[in-house]
Amino acid sequence: MTLFDQVKFLVKKELLLEWRSKYALNGVLLYVVSTIFVCFLSRVSANPVTWNALFWIIMLFASINAVSKSFLQESKGRQLYIYTIASPLALIISKTLYNILLMMLLTVIALGFYIMVFGYVPADLGLYFLATILGSLSFSSIFTMISAISSKAGNGGMLMAILSFPVIIPVLIVLIKLTKNAIDGLDRSVSIDEIGMLLVINVLVCAVSLLLFPYLWRD
Repeated sequence: MTLFDQVKFLVKKELLLEWRSKYALNGVLLYVVSTIFVCFLSRVSANPVTWNALFWIIMLFASINAVSKSFLQESKGRQLYIYTIASPLALIISKTLYNILLMMLLTVIALGFYIMVFGYVPADLGLYFLATILGSLSFSSIFTMISAISSKAGNGGMLMAILSFPVIIPVLIVLIKLTKNAIDGLDRSVSIDEIGMLLVINVLVCAVSLLLFPYLWRD
């Protein structure tokens, strides 16, 4: 099979497994919805700064729960089967694409529910939505790569937390600044640098994943 056919087959496999179990989607949706509702019941202040920070805290932990299972929960038998039918590049591309689709769906649902519960709408909702999409892309690509690295270690969950911290913090800083611009209703030209930086980070992470993963998978 060609690389495209392998990626299509593996993405279809991921979607089929998720449709049968609905573990990741239902579990993360429950976490997001319950966390937002608890914050609402706790009378958390809905001022723009707190509202924005709370949203990214929720989405950060939701993305960890959703994406970390990519490689950490794969059985040895399934890994051996995939090793015989697909190339390493097809596997990492398919995992990243699936996690991007999953995180985009979760982000759209979470943002809609978040706005509905707190009754607050950013001044520039279009820019805020774009920032959340770019954030879901960044979280998906970064945590997929870290999950692949951590799966080769004994204590994968602990290693993933340690490795992801220095990578995800700069992304969060840029995302918070970009969404703050959207909340303040600033001209969109002011946010060009942040958008470009997020796109560059995504490209770099994907490039590093494509370069390193074949060597990881070989082991």
